[in-house]
Amino acid sequence: MANSFKIGTIIGIPIKIHITFLIVLPLFAFIFAMNPAPYGFNDVVPATLGYLLSFLTTVLLFACVLLHELGHSYLAKKYGVNITDITLFLIGGVSSMEEIPRDPMQEAKMAFAGPLVSFIIGGSLLLINFVVAGVITGFADSLIFRMMQLLGSINIVLGMFNLLPAFPMDGGRILRAWFARKMTYIQATHAAAGVGKMFAFLLGLLGLLSNPWNPWLILIAIFVYMGASGEDRSTAVTVTLEKVPVSDVMSKDIVSVEPSLTIEDLTHFMFEKKHMGYPVIEHNTLKGIITFTDVRKVMPLERYSVLVSDVMSKDIVTISKEATAADAFKLLTSNNIGRLLVVDENGSVCGILSRTDLMHTMMLLSE
Repeated sequence: MANSFKIGTIIGIPIKIHITFLIVLPLFAFIFAMNPAPYGFNDVVPATLGYLLSFLTTVLLFACVLLHELGHSYLAKKYGVNITDITLFLIGGVSSMEEIPRDPMQEAKMAFAGPLVSFIIGGSLLLINFVVAGVITGFADSLIFRMMQLLGSINIVLGMFNLLPAFPMDGGRILRAWFARKMTYIQATHAAAGVGKMFAFLLGLLGLLSNPWNPWLILIAIFVYMGASGEDRSTAVTVTLEKVPVSDVMSKDIVSVEPSLTIEDLTHFMFEKKHMGYPVIEHNTLKGIITFTDVRKVMPLERYSVLVSDVMSKDIVTISKEATAADAFKLLTSNNIGRLLVVDENGSVCGILSRTDLMHTMMLLSE
């Protein structure tokens, strides 16, 4: 089952909704419906209208989040960065970029573009409310005024929150760009991540010491700490592997299987060869790839009759042997797979590269 599904395309970027978004949408609508004015619509009569306005406000809020991400993505495309997609999650939106520019000024501008969009949206809505309220008598008491005031205020807060100097917020990337002017990219990331972790610690401490204690601050602190740690690790891995060609770390001893092999025979073959995945080749032609995960999906009693060709994956992810190990790491991560088939200039399989190979390489280079 897919974790996200596409709902459209804007400026050439696929827009997706994660399944967690389907949870947060009614949750936010419920919060707006239960809160009193000016933070919600629980005083609206009839109540059905209050729920409708709450749902509409939630949809518009996430439209603003989408515009925030499009701000990042638009500038990234200007700098030649490919945007895979934008996905709306439980916690907001994420722009999936193939890489972050190493130019500190470009990264800072890209990071600030999102909060800038939020400030523009929020400021515009609040300004429109102020101007119209001064012209039309009673507008300040209307539901439209309340909705625009709510959305405007939230966008301002959203912009400010994203400027906090901690990964994965935009402020963390701006801070890294500032550090990167004086040190290497890995050192800048480590320094920015350290600031983020300290911020997370203080935020969590504040949540614990509050009376009553504040679980939301603690959850945000955990989120920030994990984001800072993850960015620190992934950057270290990517930068370290950039100078290593795939041909130097791939396994050249290719062990393949035929599509006519039964799953039962393949199971014994896996125990013998000690590999968790194999390319499926017939008459020197690559047909697919099969892994231990595929084998586990077949019931034990059915493995005598089910063939490799029945369960193998035909959606094969390959990489050129001239590519870098960092490129391989990105492919493995973005596709959530454990191994890649390496092909030469003729498209023939010349090796196989696994996550384990990359981790061993990282360990050797780190010594």
